[in-house]
Amino acid sequence: MTCGVLCFPARSSIKRKSFGGPISTEPRINDRIRVPEVRLVGPNGEQVGIVSIGDALKLAQESDLDLVEVAATARPPVCKLMDYGKFKYESAMKAREARRNQAHTIIKEIKLRPKIDPHDYETKKGHVVRFLKAGDKVKVTIMFRGREQSRPELGFRLLQRLAEDVTELGFVESQPKQDGRNMIMVIGPHKKKAEAKAEKAAAKAQRASDSESESESVEPESAPAE
Repeated sequence: MTCGVLCFPARSSIKRKSFGGPISTEPRINDRIRVPEVRLVGPNGEQVGIVSIGDALKLAQESDLDLVEVAATARPPVCKLMDYGKFKYESAMKAREARRNQAHTIIKEIKLRPKIDPHDYETKKGHVVRFLKAGDKVKVTIMFRGREQSRPELGFRLLQRLAEDVTELGFVESQPKQDGRNMIMVIGPHKKKAEAKAEKAAAKAQRASDSESESESVEPESAPAE
């Protein structure tokens, strides 16, 4: 029977296109490599040459290794004989060690007043020195209040003085600039975070070694003769 109006299929009957899962970043290995020939590299990096995929898989099987595609866009693709499980494990360990040793530069902040007294200035400067020695950047903020806002040169001179006092440890990375009621300057450390961390660890180890040497040099008192 012909319908007098346009008839549409039910929503549930419409097939939706499947886009699949995320694209894998893993290289193709062994029988997943579907090309007629490959440029083969041996397990020690030696160049074997262009061989058929069948011969490459046979060599991998005879060597008890995996055939791993290392350059898929080359023509023909480059494959290498290796222990893929061991390669993945070593790569994961190297990545973990790199993340562990990675040191991020942290920006510390110190706030000053234009008319800070000498004692407070020395205290604040001590904090800046400690941060720079640790390899951290320091954001120095001069806070102006009331009529102090009409004397920005006071803050500028204070920032210049501080930069000169710590010039052996850091340098002015961002020159003083006015930001509303504040004046801001950034001092960067001469030493990188990783270097400062390594020096701190070396100094700690040296102190421990010196302490052990001192304890070994102290001889026990001999008992009095009867």
